[in-house]
This record gives sequence, structure tokens and C-alpha cells, in this order.
Amino acid sequence: MPTFFSVTAVTLPETAAPGSTLIEWKEAGVAHSALWRSERGAPPPRRIVEADDTMAADTAYRLACEGTGLLWRGDFQNARQMVQALARRIDKPPKASKLARVKLKKDADAAVSGVPAGQDFHLHRQAQSQRARVLAMVLIEFGADYGIELRRAPDAKQACAEAWGPAGEGAQPSVASLRELMGVISAHEWRKKGVEIPALGKAPNNRIHPHYAVFSPVRGEYVDLVANAPLPASPGAKFVAFDIGTGTGVLSAVLAIRPEVDQVVATDLDPRALECARENIYRLRLPNPVKVMHADLYPEGLASVIVCNPPWLPARPGSPLEGAVYDEGSRMLLGFLNGLAAHLAPGGEGWLILSNFAEQLGLRTRAELLAAFKAAGLKVLGRIDAKPDHPKATDTGNPLHKARAAEVTSLWRLGAA
Repeated sequence: MPTFFSVTAVTLPETAAPGSTLIEWKEAGVAHSALWRSERGAPPPRRIVEADDTMAADTAYRLACEGTGLLWRGDFQNARQMVQALARRIDKPPKASKLARVKLKKDADAAVSGVPAGQDFHLHRQAQSQRARVLAMVLIEFGADYGIELRRAPDAKQACAEAWGPAGEGAQPSVASLRELMGVISAHEWRKKGVEIPALGKAPNNRIHPHYAVFSPVRGEYVDLVANAPLPASPGAKFVAFDIGTGTGVLSAVLAIRPEVDQVVATDLDPRALECARENIYRLRLPNPVKVMHADLYPEGLASVIVCNPPWLPARPGSPLEGAVYDEGSRMLLGFLNGLAAHLAPGGEGWLILSNFAEQLGLRTRAELLAAFKAAGLKVLGRIDAKPDHPKATDTGNPLHKARAAEVTSLWRLGAA
């Protein structure tokens, strides 16, 4: 019979060490405390149970579904296998009754007949959220130096320091889900290896190194659009480009290697993105200067080209990590459009990089997008389209396959009306 421990969560002031919540529990009569870490903003479980290699997967699944955290005290690799076992139980399709099979066929027929897929999208997100919650119940404890005292545990100290900040003097132990740790390790590997960007030239000096929680430019079609779109003629002595919401800095780099561009100003609000962009720009040794600065959308001044690749889906992010995908209320999109005309140099263009995935899902119509252009005092000068070639576009098993198969990424060339 597993031993349960009640968890007390104590909210720390914003000036405290990284991690905003301290959790406390007693284990074998000994008081423990640790910082709770969740990049998704998930609260700590209200109770935890000591779990090790002897725990049956069915027992773990039941506890995880109930919201009980499984604080792992066994072999690290067995903890990874436990997460995989939980995933198999979540993903196993239930046996459908004859009535349910009839309903599934009707739903499929309705989808084919053109019923908007927005409801399917929201149901898919709910299912993914529930899946993530259950899988996040396998917990790992870290020492103050991010060490993991489990058999066959990896040395993740550098990866954790990159994601959570250096473990300096006065650092405390911490607890996070194993899935969170695997994401941290994966981000570290991406940062070390980098992502090849053919538009930046020949290898090996054409790689962007994304940081933890900064959206990786793995979809190349939008980068190629910016690299190949014709630049407007600049009547001024200096051709300036703005990159709004720069992220890794990839679009700034692509603009900076174009001979017509004299200077790029890249903005972002996220401190991690700003650090990431600065490091990438410094590493690439670009021919033209790129200034990376903290700003909510626009810097001061005018530019001949202003590029923005906002989150493509107008929905509420379920976590800070989803902020690069979901734009609640189309805040960034509308902010870019409404400020564009005032920041364009004479004859300048705004380049909006946007997928029609939201339209395919029934989350936004083309008419609504065009109306937003008009309301912002803009006119469409042209549009360049590209078909995505990422794996999800051809995955027929994906619940959103129909929308993904019809997706098109566009560079909208916009000018002041």
C-alpha cells in the first residue's frame, strides 16, 4: 500500500528565487520543502505518494487520474517507462458500443459535409490538456544544484540552469514533473545543436540555436517567404527593417543578409527570447547590424519593411509555453495591424506572416481578417503563399488532419491605404 503525503503550497514573493511556489511535505517523519517548478503554470498536486519500481502501472494510472503526484524514488529509467505506460493507457481507444460506432460514423459524415471544425479543435485541446495533466503526475526531486539522486539519472545540471537560471548561493531543492525535465533536456540539445536555416547560407554558419521556451523555427516555409519576397524601393538614404516579436531572431537574420537592408531593429517582450535573439545574432556575424530591444510590438521610428509572424491561432494559451502558438483575442495580430501605418516609411510595406490554419479550423474567417486590414487603414499590395511540408500535414491519423492538409502559409504585403 503506497504511503500518501499531504502537500502544503506556500506562495513566495516575486522577488524570491526562480519558482513562485514552495511545497512542503513530510516523508518518513522528515520534513521536506522544495520549489515547485512548472513552466505550464500548473499548480502542485495536493497530495503525493512515494513511487518506485515496484508500483504497478495500473495503480500509477489510477492515482495520476485522481490528481495524486507520484514522487519517484526508484530507478530514473524506470520512471521514464512509467510515463510511457501511462501514455499507452491514455491513448488506448475505448471499446465502442454499437451505438457509439454509429455516432462516430455520423460525426465523420458531418465533418465531410462541411461542418466547421472549431468544435473538434476545442475538444482536441481539452483531450491534450487532460493527457498532459495525467502524464505530469510523475515527479522528480532535484537538489539545490539541480542534481538528481536516482539510479541511472542523467546529469541535467546545465540543462536546468539554462531553463531555470543558475543554481547560485542560497538555492533550494526543487520538484518538477519528469515530462518537464525531459522538455528541459530536449531544449538543451536543440540549443546545443541548433536548427539549420538554408536561407541563411551554407553550413555550418547557418544555424539558429533556440533557447528553452522560445519557439523553434522548425517550419521553414515562413522563413523562406521572408527570404525571397521582393523588397520595396526605399526612397530614404537608409533602408531600415523592423522585426516585431523576433523570438529566436531568425527573421531578423534573414533580413540582415539581404544587401538592400542597412539595419534591422528586432523587438520582443519575453526576456528569454531577447537573450536568445541576441546570442544568435552575435554568433552569426551578420553583414548588417541588428539591434535587439525590449518593446511591446513597435520601436520608435519608421521602417521600409516591418515583418511580424504572430501566433496563428486566436485562442487562449493554456500555458506560457503556448504563447507562441495561441494569440488570445488576436491581441498581437491586431496590435501589429493597428500600429503598422504609423510606422511605415513612405512606400514601405508591412509583411504579415500568417497561416490560414485558424480559418480551416473555423476560428477566424478570411472576411474577418480582411476587415481587420481595412479597419487599420491598410490595403493589400499582394500575397505570397507557401504550402507547409511539416509531418503533421500528411499525418492522416492526426485528429486535425483535414485542416492541416488544407493549410497554407502566406506573406501578406500590406501598405497604408
